[in-house]
Formats: sequence, C-alpha cells, structure tokens
Amino acid sequence: MKNSNILEIDGRSLYYAFIAGGNKILQNQAEINKINVFPVKDNDTGTNLASTIRSVMDSINPEKSYKNTIDNIAEAALVGARGNSGVIFAQFLFGISKETESKHCVTVSEFAASVKKSIPYMYEAISNPVEGTMLTVIKEWSDYIFSKQSVIKDFKRILVSSLEVLHQSLVDTTSKLKVLEKSKLVDAGAKGFVFFMEGIIDFIKSNNIRKIVSLSNENISLIHSDDTSNEDINFRYCTEALLRDLSLNKSDIQKLLIENGDSVVVAGSDSLCRIHVHTNHPAALFNTLKNYGTISYQKVDDMVRQNEYVKHRKWNIALVTDSACDLSQELIDYYQINMLPLNINLDGNYYLDKVTMQPDQLYDLLDSSDELPKTSQINERTFTNLYSQLASHYDAIIALHLTQQFSGTYLNSLKAAERIKSEFNKPVYVIDSKNLSGALGLLVLKIAKAIEEEMPIQDIVKSAEEWIKNLKIFVSVKDLKYMIKGGRVSKNKGFLATLLGINPVVSMDSEGKAMLFGKSFGQKANINKVINHIRTLTERQQVWNYIVLHAHNRKGADIYINKMYALTGKQPVSVVDISPVIGMNAGIGSIAVSLLLE
Repeated sequence: MKNSNILEIDGRSLYYAFIAGGNKILQNQAEINKINVFPVKDNDTGTNLASTIRSVMDSINPEKSYKNTIDNIAEAALVGARGNSGVIFAQFLFGISKETESKHCVTVSEFAASVKKSIPYMYEAISNPVEGTMLTVIKEWSDYIFSKQSVIKDFKRILVSSLEVLHQSLVDTTSKLKVLEKSKLVDAGAKGFVFFMEGIIDFIKSNNIRKIVSLSNENISLIHSDDTSNEDINFRYCTEALLRDLSLNKSDIQKLLIENGDSVVVAGSDSLCRIHVHTNHPAALFNTLKNYGTISYQKVDDMVRQNEYVKHRKWNIALVTDSACDLSQELIDYYQINMLPLNINLDGNYYLDKVTMQPDQLYDLLDSSDELPKTSQINERTFTNLYSQLASHYDAIIALHLTQQFSGTYLNSLKAAERIKSEFNKPVYVIDSKNLSGALGLLVLKIAKAIEEEMPIQDIVKSAEEWIKNLKIFVSVKDLKYMIKGGRVSKNKGFLATLLGINPVVSMDSEGKAMLFGKSFGQKANINKVINHIRTLTERQQVWNYIVLHAHNRKGADIYINKMYALTGKQPVSVVDISPVIGMNAGIGSIAVSLLLE
C-alpha cells in the first residue's frame, strides 16, 4: 500500500489527512507563536491556528463522501476560527468546499482545480491583503499543484514534490515583508500552513491511520506565549463573530468593519459569515450589525488585559469574575480583573453581557421587544481557555461568581479549574459568592485589595467565607412589567400590585436564593425601608464599603447616595448601571444598594 499510487481520495482519506495536518500544527504551536511578528507582534498565531484546528477535529467524523467531508470541515472551521490567521485558513477551506463538485472521490486534477479556485476567496476576505504571508505561500503552493496536475496523476507524488515549493515560498516571505526582514524571521501564519501540509504529506507517505487516531486523542493543550508586543494597542478588543443570513453583501460588511477598526477579515458566505476585526467599541459595532443579519456567535478578547498579565501584571494572583459582577470600570482596570461575559440572546441575536451589549443599549431595547432577553451561562471551554492563559503567567488564580442558584457558571468554572490545576500544577480557587451585582462587586474588590496587601492566598480564600456572610443587596423595583414579562411575577398579581402602587424590594438569602425583603407603596418608601434596616445593621457592624446601582434611574440612585452618606459618612465606592443580566429582570427604573459589613 505504501508504494502504490493514489489516483483518487475519498472523504475518509481527506478526514485522516486533515487530522494529520492538524496534529502537526498542535504539536508546533509554540514555535509558530515564537516567530509571530506580523501583522501584530502578539505571539498567538500558533495558538489561534491550533484552536481553529481543534474546533474542526472536535466537530467532524469520517465519512465516505469527499464533498460531504470538505463541506463539514469548512463549516466547522468557519464556526471555530480564531484570530486573523484562523479566519484566513478557514476561508481557504471554504473556497475549496465551494469549488468542489458533489462527488464521493476526487482526482488530482479535480483537487488541483478546487485549490486553485479557492485563492480569490482568501484575497477577497481580507481588507488589505499583504504578500509575504500565509496568503502568498498558499497561493504559490496551489499554483504548483495546478501546474503539475496534467502530468502527475498520483496524490502522493504531487504532494511530496510540492514540499520543496512550500519550503522555498516560506523562506521567501522574509524578503517580501520589511518587518520579517528586519527580524530575520519567516511569516508565522505561512509557517503554520507549511506544518499543516508536512503533517498531511507524512501521513500520505506512511498511511499509518492508527498513529493519526492515537495522536488526535491526546488532547494537546493550547499554548500561550510569554512574549507580547511592547507597541501601543490602538484597538483594544480583538472581536470575532458568526453572522447568518446577511441582508448586506460581504463587501459592504467589510467596509463597515474598516470604519470601526483594523485587521479586518470577512470570510464565508451570505448565509454563514465569519468576521474578525480589532475595535475599541464592540457594543456599538454589534448594535449596527444586528440590522444586517443574525448574530449567532461572538468572541471578544481584551488585548490590553492580555498584554498586562503577560508584561505588566501588578500581582502574582490572578482575579477572575463574571459579568454579573457590578463594579466601576476604573476599579476593574486598576486591579486588572478578568471579567468573562455571560451570554444574552435578544430577538434571535447573541450578545456578550457588558461587552457587545452595554446596559444603556439593553434598556433602550427592552420596551421594543415582546419578550425579555434570555441569558445563558459561561461554558467550560471559555473558562479553560482563560485559566490556561492565566496559569501560564500567574502563580495562582481566584475566581468569584454569581450565585449558583441562578446559573451553572460557577460549576463550569469549577470543572475548568480542576483541569487547569492538574495540567499546570497551580492552585485555582473557585468561589460561589451566593450573591450577584454590586454585592459580588464588593466581594471582588475586597479580595483585590487583599491581594494588593499581599495577604496569603489561603487566608484570602478562608476569609472570603466570612465576607460572603456579610454581603447585602437590596433591589427596589420601580415597574413590575419586566418581572411579569419574564414570568417571575404572575400577570394577575402583577396587575393588582401595579394598580395599588406596590413596589417590591428583592434581596438574597444566605443560600444565594432571591427573596422578597419587603414591599411598599412607591419607590421612595422602599428606600426608607431599606435605609432603616441598614441603620439597624450598623448598630452592630460598620459598613466596609457600598455600591449604588440603577437601571436608567440616576435620580433614584442619588437619593440612595445621599441617605447612605448621611448614615455612614462614606461615598459609594462605585455608582454603576446595573448589569444587563440583572437589570433586565428588575427592569428600567430599578435602583439598588449593595454593602459589605465589617
């Protein structure tokens, strides 16, 4: 079999070839990261390609049809593409898929034609194509394959002979780009593609399927480089999304993205489009994009925060929370807190809480939608990706989450933490705050200050148990229609309460469950009820700090601030719009106070 000609390949052969090429990238991602200097020296090209490859490997299965297999590979790559290089690679696969006829097997000539025709797909996807990159190497390799397809009918011979072209094209990237010539390096994305093809060629030469299957089951972790650029970051957020059923053509989407940032790639088709852009305003961007298609997936990486924990971390303990934590952005940035967003689905569009959906946007949309948005937990893979990055740079991690009575986020974080602890042999503590919003924010702040004061981590975790007991939150609902819309209050009870002018105050019990603290005729009466209760609490314990929150109701928040200042002699540590995932249930006009007692 080893020495026989391969005149056709079917879906199973393509599947194992892709796995072989993917394994080669996974094994060499650190080397690719190390040489990544273009377009940004962020040393993540290897990780991004590996993540893209891994998403395909996890999603597809071998089947006989070549056409079905390449279609499945292309779609999985578009859905799972990560980073500029990952999206370009996905677009290359998408081009091959589109240019492949519906067949169970393909010949060398048919393969060569599909590869050749895939090249324009890549170039059209990029706002500013640059030669001397992955683009050039894939193009020159495809040109070679197409030029030889009439004389070489054997897949093994033509691919093995193409290796010399791949290596020479890779070497030539150094002289084609000034930044590469200055660094005396080859392009990282191009190197990744060469590794991919080397893996495929090694497999075709050996035909060792058992080895390929064994390697693919190893579950190689993504590697995160210690080196990043010292250059200024002009656009903070590396933003990616999957858009379905576009009403605007891809070139117009590309223009829209260029207006909002740089490093723009638009891959796929009008029915399934993958975008990549670096921007400073992801929420504003997605508020526009929702008008032109359905947003079915988003990923936003904070490049400033990533650069900080690699190059400028203030402490050796990383602090993680979720977007149910309400705290001012100034404190989040000062303490380098990593905040993962919960998911919001509104009118069929998918958003990231506080990242691509800000509180003021949500409140503006609440009245125009017949139903309340739906929220979903942060999945285990998202936590695993973040914890693996943090564990590469920090000595330990502490994660604090909203009550597990409301979300599976805490449990997913816990599962990811167990995996990272075993892989990196570093402590990862995951804590259920049994609370949310400003109360969670105060707990995060208390622990951040303890880290700043160099309190031993075991003492921090132990003290957190006592701090949690001293957290309080009181949310005064102004309009019950949002709780009725969300099904938390029946229509009949809600109608009666509204008719009588009754406003509830919601709090949290010691188990992390919501409870009715009280109800009064009007919001001002609620505020007085809460203040009187806090006055009683402060007869026994002092207020360490407090946060005032509101949903488009700054006047109501100011009443709380004045009364709390008169009671405690302290200004609030933060005054913030309440988190969308919390505020959409309490509704517009709600106000709240959270406090942590000494």
